[in-house]
Amino acid sequence: MPAGPRYESAHYRATSTATPEQTRAVLAAAEALHAAYLQTFELKDEAGRAKHQLVLYGDRAQFRAHNRSSAWAEAYYLAPTCYAYYTEGVANPYHWMVHEATHQLNHELAELKPAKWVNEGLASYFGASRLEGGRLRPGSIDLDTYPIWWLGELGLSGDPEADIRAGRIVALRTLIAGNDRADLNRRFNQYYIGYWSLTHFLFHYEDGKYAAGFRALIRDDGTLADFERRIGPIATIQREWYEYLQTVAAGDAGSFVEAGPAAAPKPVLP
Repeated sequence: MPAGPRYESAHYRATSTATPEQTRAVLAAAEALHAAYLQTFELKDEAGRAKHQLVLYGDRAQFRAHNRSSAWAEAYYLAPTCYAYYTEGVANPYHWMVHEATHQLNHELAELKPAKWVNEGLASYFGASRLEGGRLRPGSIDLDTYPIWWLGELGLSGDPEADIRAGRIVALRTLIAGNDRADLNRRFNQYYIGYWSLTHFLFHYEDGKYAAGFRALIRDDGTLADFERRIGPIATIQREWYEYLQTVAAGDAGSFVEAGPAAAPKPVLP
């Protein structure tokens, strides 16, 4: 942990080598996440709970010098602490921390033990949501976040099987199984697009058609058998998800409407 000033907010305690203004901005984003997470999963804000721990580095070089996660990681959660850095001069300098703070809330607040694809999917979903007026809008897509900025590079052909063979996307069966760490390390952008898009799809497709099943699935083991029991046959869902991903990747804002996380939220594109 770096030597630096400590800061506190209602639910967080941060050690930071970033500036006070940068640190307060990240804490505000974390608090917005906390509020949105409680609302999305209908959880109570329990008084007296220990504050969540954050470490914020002033820049990427500092973070990399202290990184204890994968070499490609831009942030990570190593219980009980989230580690990230502040990027100056970008539209969204806190999305890495919001991503990792979602992992933290999954573990510490909701007390989940989710499958890899669920855990990363939820973190990517909240981390890629827009922060406006001090509120995080789950499902409202922020183009200046990871992995959203890679959507335009997918080059989808319209044929899901061809795109799977070409390595443009990860098959849902592979994504859910999550047992090929070497493949993940080679194609982490494709995996994270898969995690994010599948989660967004399950929350928002056809006015939240699969949202209730997904909420139940979050507390299951997240296996393929659980998925098919809660959601449907993997072949059918893959076709629907692929078409959904095509629409989102194309930036077709006309197909989407305002999100409403208290019920079954719908996706929003800028």
